[in-house]
Amino acid sequence: MVTVLGEVVTTVDMMLAVIALLVLIFPFKVKIVEQNLEVFLFIMGAAAVTVTSKWSMELIKLAAEEPIMKGIVPAVLIAGFIFLYGQKAFKSFMDGLVKRMNLGVIIFVSTLVLGLICSVITAIISSLFLCEIANTLPLDRKNKINYVIIACFAIGLGAVLTPLGEPLSTIAITKLQGPPLYEGGPGNAGFLYLFDQLGVLIILGVLLCSIFAMYFIKGTSGKVEQMGSTEEGSIKEVIIRTLKVYAFVAALFLLGAGMEVLIFKYFTKIPDYVLFWVNMISAILDNATLTAAEISKALTQKQINAALYGLLISGGMLIPGNIPNIISAGKLGITSSEWARLGVPFGLVLNALYFVVVFILGINPTLGL
Repeated sequence: MVTVLGEVVTTVDMMLAVIALLVLIFPFKVKIVEQNLEVFLFIMGAAAVTVTSKWSMELIKLAAEEPIMKGIVPAVLIAGFIFLYGQKAFKSFMDGLVKRMNLGVIIFVSTLVLGLICSVITAIISSLFLCEIANTLPLDRKNKINYVIIACFAIGLGAVLTPLGEPLSTIAITKLQGPPLYEGGPGNAGFLYLFDQLGVLIILGVLLCSIFAMYFIKGTSGKVEQMGSTEEGSIKEVIIRTLKVYAFVAALFLLGAGMEVLIFKYFTKIPDYVLFWVNMISAILDNATLTAAEISKALTQKQINAALYGLLISGGMLIPGNIPNIISAGKLGITSSEWARLGVPFGLVLNALYFVVVFILGINPTLGL
């Protein structure tokens, strides 16, 4: 008999652990999985629910409706069409702005605005605007990449403020709805729940990214390098992107439902300061997947906050860690090594700063909403 953290490890636990390992490894080792991630995650989610015998009409209804009811899919679709038809006007606007304003100010303001507005227009649409802005600015390839990486950190942080921002926030809110499981525990999560719990430090993090970008990114007097293609494409591309987001979120609901067995038995026993660092794994796995597996009303509010801070920051370190990274790297042709060159050290510094503030100094103010 094997025990972990005082709990007996069952066959179901081991099967769920295998599923978790497959989710962690296959997207980066198997090409067909990388190209069809939504299908793979749906299969893994269905397997997790099957192993734990959790299939029910209520669960199926939740997986089908929540991506729409939370607003993220309609937001992606509407904003996608706005971007499609307004792209030329936006490019013209940016060209004029570059001629009239200081480059450092443009970098600061654009990073800050994208990092904050992404919680309303979604991280996906913000990253599309980021790609257009990056190709408009008078920067060489190295500095364009650095700008995109830092801005993606800001977007990844800011998108958590509402359920509209990204799958991570949508899933976290959904899993924390309903009455608490124990007295004084987390629950009854509404639209502004994460904004209330994390908003102060998240906004400060976005501001820090913006200030760093302003001083770190250097302009060029030579030829401006164009990266990748920023052509939005067609109505078909907008619809396909929206359907992929829907499938992605629905699949993660299933995965989270199956993984709750492990959460109740093991994650509730992990100290919050350890959970913060454990979630650096989100650098190689989309942080929404880990949110689906980790967040539960069985955790304390402090554990939930620690888990989310770790996921949000570390998700920017490598390309697979977050949706904005994936979109920006794909559209602009940024390689994994190019991303890691700044993403890893910058992410480690941000992690260390948040760890000191939250766990050593004990500062984690809420807004009392």
